[in-house]
Amino acid sequence: MNPVRRRRLLFLVAIVAASALSMTLIAFALQRNVSYLYTPHEVLGGIAGAAVSSGEARFRLGGMVAGDSFSRAEGSMEARFRVTDGDAELPVRYTGLLPDLFREHQAVIATGRMDGDTFVAEQVLARHDETYVPKEVADKMGLAHDRHGVVTPADTTDAAQ
Repeated sequence: MNPVRRRRLLFLVAIVAASALSMTLIAFALQRNVSYLYTPHEVLGGIAGAAVSSGEARFRLGGMVAGDSFSRAEGSMEARFRVTDGDAELPVRYTGLLPDLFREHQAVIATGRMDGDTFVAEQVLARHDETYVPKEVADKMGLAHDRHGVVTPADTTDAAQ
């Protein structure tokens, strides 16, 4: 083989190998930072998987804050509430300041891990206007509403048109 062609071939192989290595490293880095969204029904029903239920995996919990479930001890930063999707309720413990728009009967997404039967949240996000519900939560809540025959304001608007 011609020395020039051989050098070009080795250069090309080195570029392909470096590209493959960098893509593999990027994939591993992204995989570690991915946190999936699950509803209380999926977590408690085992649909989310053993790693989620055991507390090994970090994930996002989405749903609505259940009515009459919020409590905070006097002088404490630890808040306790339950998140529901219409099928199940999961107790949540969070230490820190909650968002200003955090309320009962409102959409919430919390990031954290399971600790026994309680979800320990590291971060809590609340909805940010009257009609907003995160798409993933809305899709999963819609399935729960369909199963339980819950009528939403959007359903009554669609029926009127």
